[in-house]
Amino acid sequence: MSSSTEAGATRRVAFLGLGTMGYPMAGHLARAGHATAVYNRSPAKAKRWSEEHGGSAHATPREAAADADIVFACVGNDDDLRAVVLGDDGAFAGMKPGAIFVDHTTTSAEVARELAATAGERGLAFIDAPVSGGEAGAVNGALTVMCGGDPATFEKIKPVAAAFGRAVTLVGPSGSGQLAKMVNQICIAGLVQGLSEAVAFGMRSGLDMKLVLDVIGKGAAQSWQMDNRGKTMVDGKFDFGFAVDWMRKDLGLCLDEGRRIGAALPVTALVDQFYGDLQRAGDNRLDTSSLIRRLK
Repeated sequence: MSSSTEAGATRRVAFLGLGTMGYPMAGHLARAGHATAVYNRSPAKAKRWSEEHGGSAHATPREAAADADIVFACVGNDDDLRAVVLGDDGAFAGMKPGAIFVDHTTTSAEVARELAATAGERGLAFIDAPVSGGEAGAVNGALTVMCGGDPATFEKIKPVAAAFGRAVTLVGPSGSGQLAKMVNQICIAGLVQGLSEAVAFGMRSGLDMKLVLDVIGKGAAQSWQMDNRGKTMVDGKFDFGFAVDWMRKDLGLCLDEGRRIGAALPVTALVDQFYGDLQRAGDNRLDTSSLIRRLK
């Protein structure tokens, strides 16, 4: 394998966590020519991935990470991340000196800083790199990747992460990627609530809301949420996309960080409560746009 970090060079990589996002992300790495080892908590899924993409499946994060130049991960939360990184079977125990761990999980900024410090003590490097774009972005290789860490380390991972990211950007030191993702989720929470109220209002008024969305989508009200979720909200279709449970987890991170730094997030706190209503109604796995169900 080439040791070059230039765009187009192939590397030995590992990917830990083959969920909704990780499975296609790892697939893009393999298709880009990178020798890809994978680990998943349920071994059957890792085996299926390796049969589909030609990479190797491993029983532990440590085994998957051995010999990798870059280890990517996308798991559920802070505790899941620590579980695949730390301990005798964790990735850090298997990584070679100078290897880089890139975490795409949406976590707290605190755990990103913690693991970056631990990596440094072990002669490793760490980049926190949460993503935006949802399942469609992962499948299409068009994710937005917000990174925190050392600039020189970032430059090494950027051309590799480009396999699944249309925009891979360093926004600051360790933890900054996670903070940027929080900004992203705060924006989305307000947008989805506003869009929900607007669509529900328009439908109750007797308007042809698909036509109205086409019209206002050409003006100042336009947003990704309107373009991609407005008409499905009118149709009452929510069995896809980014689940309510995951949004609730992300907003909890935002609110915790807001309290820590003294940032007021009144709308975010309210929308978080609304998502809690959906969870209690059993809508945990529906797309975040199901927020409109509270208004009908």
